[in-house]
Amino acid sequence: MASQAWCQKERVKNKAWFVRVLLTVFFRIIEIISDMIFWFIHKKKEKTILPPIENLLLLESASSLARKIRDQKITSEEVVKVFIGRIKVINPIINCVVDNRFELALKEAQKVDQMIQSGQKDKETLELETPFLGVPFTIKDCFSVTGLRYTAGLVKRKDIIGQFDSDVVALMKKSGAIILAVTNVSELCMWWESNNKVYGRSRNPYDTNRIVGGSSGGEAALLASGGSPFGIGSDIGGSIRMPAFFNGIFGHKPTRGIVSNFEQQPVAEKVLQTFLVTGPMSRFCSDLLPMFRILASDNITKLKLDEKVKVTKLRYFYMENFGKVPLLSRVHPDLKEAQMKVVRHIQQAYNIPVQKVEFSKFYHAMEIWFVKMSTGGNPTFAAELAMRQGEISIGTELLKFCVGQSDYTLPGLAMGFLEKFSLSSTHPTSVKMMAMCDELRRELQELLGDDGVLLVPPHPTPALYHNQPLTKPLNAAYTAIFNVLGFPVTQVPLGLGSWGVPLGIQVVGNLYNDHLTLAVATELERAFGGWVSPSTINC
Repeated sequence: MASQAWCQKERVKNKAWFVRVLLTVFFRIIEIISDMIFWFIHKKKEKTILPPIENLLLLESASSLARKIRDQKITSEEVVKVFIGRIKVINPIINCVVDNRFELALKEAQKVDQMIQSGQKDKETLELETPFLGVPFTIKDCFSVTGLRYTAGLVKRKDIIGQFDSDVVALMKKSGAIILAVTNVSELCMWWESNNKVYGRSRNPYDTNRIVGGSSGGEAALLASGGSPFGIGSDIGGSIRMPAFFNGIFGHKPTRGIVSNFEQQPVAEKVLQTFLVTGPMSRFCSDLLPMFRILASDNITKLKLDEKVKVTKLRYFYMENFGKVPLLSRVHPDLKEAQMKVVRHIQQAYNIPVQKVEFSKFYHAMEIWFVKMSTGGNPTFAAELAMRQGEISIGTELLKFCVGQSDYTLPGLAMGFLEKFSLSSTHPTSVKMMAMCDELRRELQELLGDDGVLLVPPHPTPALYHNQPLTKPLNAAYTAIFNVLGFPVTQVPLGLGSWGVPLGIQVVGNLYNDHLTLAVATELERAFGGWVSPSTINC
C-alpha cells in the first residue's frame, strides 16, 4: 500500500513537472515571437521628443516651492501659471491630463498670494497649518474632485462630474495645495497600461511608443514630464509603483489601512479595502514624507514617521526574482544590474552586508493575488463595468470589440471573462493560497523585524511597447503580491537602461515601517541621482 501511494505521488509530481515545462516552453515561444513583432512594428516609429524645460520652477520639489512661496521669493500664481503652461505643451504629446480647473486654480493662487502678503500669519504658522500653501497638485481620474470629470476610464461614466472632494483631495486642500487637474487611467483602474475608450492612451515621456503603466499612468507620466510638482495615486496591484517605475519617479505604497480610499472608483469593499491603498507620487523623494503625513491624517499615530532613521543601522536583504514561474517573464539584465548596483553601494559605502534571500511562496504570487481578489467580497468586474446595474454580457461585448463597436477595452473584457473561472473561497486551491499568503506574511515579518528592508525588482522588464502587456499579463506579480501582504513599499528610480527608459527598485518594509522604506529611498536618490528629465533643460 505504501509503495502504491508513493508511486501515485511520484506520478502526480511528474505530471505537474511536465505541465510546468510545457507552459514554460509555450510562454517563452509566445514571448519571443511577440517581442519580435512589437519591435518590428515600432522600430521605424519615431519617438516624439517633449519640448525642453525652460523654467527652473519646473525643476523644484513641491516642498521647495512651498517654502519659497511662504518666503515671498515667488508667488503661487507664478508657480501655477508655469505648470499650466507646461501641461499645455506636453499633453498633446503624452495625453496624460483628462480634465482641468486652470482658471479656478489661478484665482485660488491669487488669493493665497494676497493672504501671504497681508501678513495675517507669520511664516512659521503658515508652515505648520498649511505646509503646501499655494503649490499645485494633480490626481488620477478615479478620485472625486469637485467640478471635474470623474470617469475612472469607463465610457458609462463619461458625463459624471465630481460633486465633492474625495478625502485625500480635501486633506491636500487643507494643507494649502491647489488642485490643478485629473489624469488618465486604465479602464476602472484594473490594467497596467493607461488606455481607455473615454480619453485614449497615455504615452511614456521617455519613449512615446511605450507604456506609462497603470492605473496611475497618466499621473506618473505628467509628473515625470514636469507637468505637476506632485500627485496622488492608488494601488491595488501595483498601480502606484508600476507607473512610477516606468516613468522614472518616486511612488509610495503605504502600509494597508493608513490612507483613506473614500470616494474613488471602483469602490473597494470588505477585505479589498485593505488591498487598495492611496499614496504620494513625485519626481523628488523629499516630497513623499511630508505629503504622506498629510494623507495619513489621524492614522499617523500608527506610524513612526518622526523617528530618525540611520540607514547605516538597518539590515538589508534582496531578492533577484520570484523563481522560474512558467508564465512570468525573466528579469531583464538591466534591472538585475541596477539591483546589484544598489547592493554594492550599500556594501561598499557603509560596510553593511546585504543578504540574498529566497522565498518559495513568491512563486505563487499571482495565484495568491487572484484568489485574494476574487474571494474578497466585491461585485464581479462584469458588474463594475455595468456600474453595478446588472452585468455586461462579456460574450456580446467581445464580439462587438472584434468589429470595433464595443465601449470596453480588451483587457477589461478579458478580466470579465477570466473571472468566470475563479474559484470559490472554500475550494481547496483557494484555501491553500490564502493560507500561503498568511504564512508568507509571517515569514517576511520575522525576516524584516523593525530594522530590515527588502530590495525587489519592481517588474521583470522596463516599459514595454503599447499593447505588449497583453502578451505578459502576469508580470504584475512583482508588485501585486505586496498589496495582499499589506507591507509598505517605495519605488525608487535608478536612471535609464539600454531601452532608453527608466530602471528602478522596490524597497519593502515591515507593516507600519514606512519610515524605513522612505529613508532608504532618500539615500538611493542621493547615491544614484533619482529622476532623470525626459526633456532637455534650457534654463
